[in-house]
Amino acid sequence: MSPAVPTVPSSGTINRALAEFHLGVNEQQVLQIQQYMGLLLKWNEAVNLTAIRDPLEILYRHFCESMFAASVVSLDNGRLADVGSGGGFPGLPLKIVRPELGLFLVESNVKKATFLAEAVRELGLTGARVIVSRYEDLGEELAPLDFVCSRAVGEFPTFLKWASSPHVDARQVLLWIGGRDLEEVKTVPTWEWREPIQIPKSLRRFLLIGTKKIEVAA
Repeated sequence: MSPAVPTVPSSGTINRALAEFHLGVNEQQVLQIQQYMGLLLKWNEAVNLTAIRDPLEILYRHFCESMFAASVVSLDNGRLADVGSGGGFPGLPLKIVRPELGLFLVESNVKKATFLAEAVRELGLTGARVIVSRYEDLGEELAPLDFVCSRAVGEFPTFLKWASSPHVDARQVLLWIGGRDLEEVKTVPTWEWREPIQIPKSLRRFLLIGTKKIEVAA
């Protein structure tokens, strides 16, 4: 007998958790969070979407930390590419909390991309598209982009060079990043970095926001 899928948090628990991250959601958004988490827990038995198994920890680490960006950056009506989306974080939670956001979920793993497509369908999200590809192979399919974001891309200089290239031309980049990687990222010259924002309930994780530098002709 396979183990029972854990129960998703109640609406009250979700609202209290999001309040700790300076966020508020309506009833439909709470329902979408519950649907999404239920789907994630079910699929995670067969496809490794997250190493975290506890629903309350998933709520804080994946949903709240992802949605936190919406409290510090104006994402309304923008176009965002979530690179290396995996289980859909941070892109899908940001889409839930900012429904008008145009979203591209970029994921090279076919099984994970299949899950993302199923999640988009189940949640009834419009303006969200799954792209099965390595991000390095993409450009004009995504442009023009207002935002590029990632929680798990690694190889930051390569990623940031791609994001600022003329065929992608993202205006801003959002990174969920550990403290040990901050100095490496801040040396990349094509981006103007804001002061790192410590993510609530975390000691070593930060949200780092960069704006593409405008080249001034000589």
